[in-house]
Parts: sequence; structure tokens; C-alpha cells
Amino acid sequence: MTDPTRRNRLDEEESPYLRQHADNPVNWQPWDERALEAATERDVPIFLSIGYSACHWCHVMEEESFQDEAVAEVINENFVPIKVDREERPDIDSIYMTVCQLVRGQGGWPLSAWLTPEGKPFFIGTYFPREGQRGQPGFRDLCQRISDSWESDADREEMENRAQQWTDAATDRLEETPDAAGGSPVEAPEPPSSDVLETAADAVVQSADREYGGFGSSGPKFPQPSRLRVLARTYDRTGREEYREVFEETLDAMAAGGLADHVGGGFHRYCVDRDWTVPHFEKMLYDNAEIPRAFLSGYQLTGEDRYAELVADTLSFVERELTHDDGGFFSTLDAQSDSPETGEREEGAFYVWTPDEVHDVLEDETDAALFCARYDITEAGNFEGRNQPNRVARVSELAAQFDLADHEILKRLESARQRLFEARQERPRPNRDEKILAGWNGLMISTYAEAALVLGADDYADTAVDALGFVRDELWDEDEQRLSRRYKDGDVKIDGYLEDYAFLARGALDCYQATGEVDHLAFALELARVIEAEFWDADSGTLYFTPESGEALVTRPQELGDQSTPSATGVAVETLLALDEFAAEDFET
Repeated sequence: MTDPTRRNRLDEEESPYLRQHADNPVNWQPWDERALEAATERDVPIFLSIGYSACHWCHVMEEESFQDEAVAEVINENFVPIKVDREERPDIDSIYMTVCQLVRGQGGWPLSAWLTPEGKPFFIGTYFPREGQRGQPGFRDLCQRISDSWESDADREEMENRAQQWTDAATDRLEETPDAAGGSPVEAPEPPSSDVLETAADAVVQSADREYGGFGSSGPKFPQPSRLRVLARTYDRTGREEYREVFEETLDAMAAGGLADHVGGGFHRYCVDRDWTVPHFEKMLYDNAEIPRAFLSGYQLTGEDRYAELVADTLSFVERELTHDDGGFFSTLDAQSDSPETGEREEGAFYVWTPDEVHDVLEDETDAALFCARYDITEAGNFEGRNQPNRVARVSELAAQFDLADHEILKRLESARQRLFEARQERPRPNRDEKILAGWNGLMISTYAEAALVLGADDYADTAVDALGFVRDELWDEDEQRLSRRYKDGDVKIDGYLEDYAFLARGALDCYQATGEVDHLAFALELARVIEAEFWDADSGTLYFTPESGEALVTRPQELGDQSTPSATGVAVETLLALDEFAAEDFET
């Protein structure tokens, strides 16, 4: 057959991340049978690069290495280069990220892995600079050294042995099922008591940063909504004040710091520092689904309107910037955009301000001074000489400083925010990844449905139902009773994973609870039956992440713990248990 690796084939793909690399001189291939067969036929390793469209360091590595003709020559000559969008193929990402974490002790994106033609990894890392620095090899030299070793019989035997060892280690990690107490994996343990919940909450408290909020004693700081919900549930059950204190401290830190977009609403991915000042500026749909759920819990526990207001601001952002005209939700907004000063793509350029820019937009000196004082907009800056707004001053403090009443301060600040928002809309915008993913939409649908119930807003329920209808129309095959993962401009691709079925089933169940419409419950039950048929393994007593009828990879992963999204297994079990009351027959799980 014609060797597909003689050209870059990413122009045939719909993923925005893959298409970003379609003009690279590297002859990128999508992960498909043609590319994998080419590696076998050429008897060369696979160079696998995994990332996503909003990933800052993915852009850096592309600019430094993948656009470089000399680097491309080495890669094309000696490897089959394969690009994977981790958001489309979380199964592939899970396997090789697990290897990276086992071997390197940490992971990240872009993920760079060299594999045997059978897909077994023998060298792995994340970002590699074009030229060597601080003891790290330069990417081009590294590729050449790996290729030379592959051509050596002795070195290749060692590489293939290492590949098998690493694959076995990943299999042990990803396919291992914890034994039930006192028996084999298939014997169901006793239901967990409230002691289990308190033990989990105690572990969360122990990891809490009581000075700056959040978890861990250094940066970066990630939002961890699942931990927050554990604290909320445990406080609700026990009344122990420490749980509530850590819960509120973290909510307030995330709401006040740079994680939040104080001008346009919504949340960035994470903050690079301990005190939540500077974010990585990408905005992910899943964060803007899961974080508001934690704030809804805060509103329910405390009755504080500020938590409800933040939920409303976030959902307004999602509706404005991440919603398809027909109802589904897009995936991400990029961290980078064109700088108005340099014209170059820079991280955070859309979001940051100088005092002069604030004064130019607001004109009124008092309004500008108020906004700068409230949100720490200074000449020194907190991000490369400019400022990501952080709410640092209380209204009462500003009222005393400016000799104005509290209500006047609030009125002026909101007017200033609106004018700055309108001015910011004129800036070059970050790119939007317009993939619509079934699972991530399920998360957002649940949040809108929960907000409708907690806040008493019927329009949120309407949004949830519209999105559920879109995903059901475009990604659910009623005849085959199967869900696809991704929709992009009419193109549907990839068999659904456990997270797609589980998150969407929960979303459908939540729509039923918000509206009382039985059709949503019926759809949730349909999805649940596929979970049992395709993902449940009775012999192992577990739910796998990939469907039984799907593509066979070097190992079959599970997802037992929360990642950047909730545990697919956890959500599936929770949803199956809830639906069991409605099912005509019991689910085996």
C-alpha cells in the first residue's frame, strides 16, 4: 500500500488541536490503523505526541520543534509521528500518561512518548526544548539518539525489554481491581459507613492550605471540586466546624484570586502560585461545570448570596462563549491570543490590564482608581508587567478610603466592570475549540439542572434540556443504542467511553429531577443499560473506561480516581444506584 507517512494527514481531521499541526513539516498521522500498520511495515518506532488545543506548552513545543524543518527531517526519516488530541482519546492519554507518571514521577502535556510498532512505550517525557538546557536533552538530538539506538541490535533488545516492563507496569496500575474486604474482587463488600466519609474529609483537611486556601503548601493550585463536595457533605452530616471552615476558605480564595475572570465571568484552568494570583489562562468546559457545583453547595450550606452570584456569572459566561447555537457546549478557550502591542500570540493577552488601560477605558478618575484598588491593578504588575485582576480590597475598605457609601462603591465597580468587559471584547480573542464532547456536556448539563433546582431558575433547566437534546440528536444512535464521543461541524467520531455514558446519564437524570419529564429518565436508563453491557466486567468486578467492543490497546484502563474531571467509575456507580430504583430489573453492579 502507499505509505501514509510520506505526508501530513492532519488536514483530514476535525479536531482543532490536530488541525493546528496540519501545516507542520512533520508528517503527522492521526492514531489509526494506517499509521500503526506503517510503523510495522517500516519497522520504526512511533513518536507519539499528545496534547490539547488550549495547552500552552503544546503551542511552545510546536513553535520550537514541530515547525522546524531540521527537526521534521529527523522525525519523518526515523519514526511514524502520531498526534493525539487527549480530549478526543482519553483512553490513549490515560495509558501513556500512567507510564510517564510511573517512570518520571510526574506528567503533563504535551506528552511525548516513543513506542515500539506494537504501541509499547520505551522512552517518555513531556515538553522537550529544541536545544538542550539545564541537563535536559534537546529534542532533535534526542530523536536522533533514539533512532540510532533502535538501529543497534543490542540497544534495540534493551529498548524492547524496557517497553514490555513499562507496559506490564501500566497494566498492573490500570487494570488492578482492589479486593473487597475479606474476599475476591467480585464479592461485594458491605456498603460504606459514614466513617468512610469522615475519613476522606479528614484527609482533605490535612492537605488544606489554611493560609491561602486550597490544597497543598505550594503552587500550582488546582481547583478540586470533588474534595470540596466531600467537605460539604461531611459538614452537613456531622456539623464539624473545621470541615466548613476549610470548605469556605477554599471557595473564597478561588472566587477572589486570579482563577476567576473578574471581568467576564468563568474560571481559568489553575493558578501557577500558592496564593491564587496568576492563572494558566485556558478555560475548560469541565472546570466551568464542576467548580460552580461546589459553589452551589456553598450557597446551600451557608445561604451566602455571593456564592449564588458567582454561579450565575459563570453560567452567563458559558452561555455567552461556550454554547452552540443549537444547544451543545464547546470544549475550551485557548490561553493565548494576539497581543494588541506585538501582534504575537501571548498567554493571557486577552485578560490582563495595566493601570493606563483601565484609566483610558473608564475615563472617570475615581472609577478607575476604585477598580485598580479593588482588583490590584498596579504599575509593577503581577503577570509579565501587566495584571490579572485579583479581588484584594473589601468594599468597606474602599468606602473608607474614597469616602463613599458602600452602595455607591458597588454601583461604580459594576459599571466599571461592564465598561471594561465591553472594551475587552474588542481585543483579539482566544481561539475556541468547538468540539462538542458527550461526557463534558453531561457535566455541564448536570450543573445547569442543579442550578435550576437550587436557585429556582427555570431558564437554567431549559438550557440543560436544550443541551441534552443536542447531544442526544447528534451523538446518540437510537437504533444501535450506542453513544459517540465527539461532534464537530456535523462530523461525528469515536465510540463513547465510560465517562461519556456516565456523565450524560447523570445529566439526563438531573434533567428529569429538574423538570419531571419522564423522557429524560428513560434516556438515562438507556445509557445505564449500555454501561452494564459494554463496561461492566463481572469477573473482575469493575467498570472499565473503554467499551468491550472498542479498539484493543496495549492495556484496558479503568478510572477509579478523580482527575481533572470526576472519576468516571464513581459517577457511573452513583448514577446506576440512583437509577436502580426506576429500572425494570436490577443492575448487576
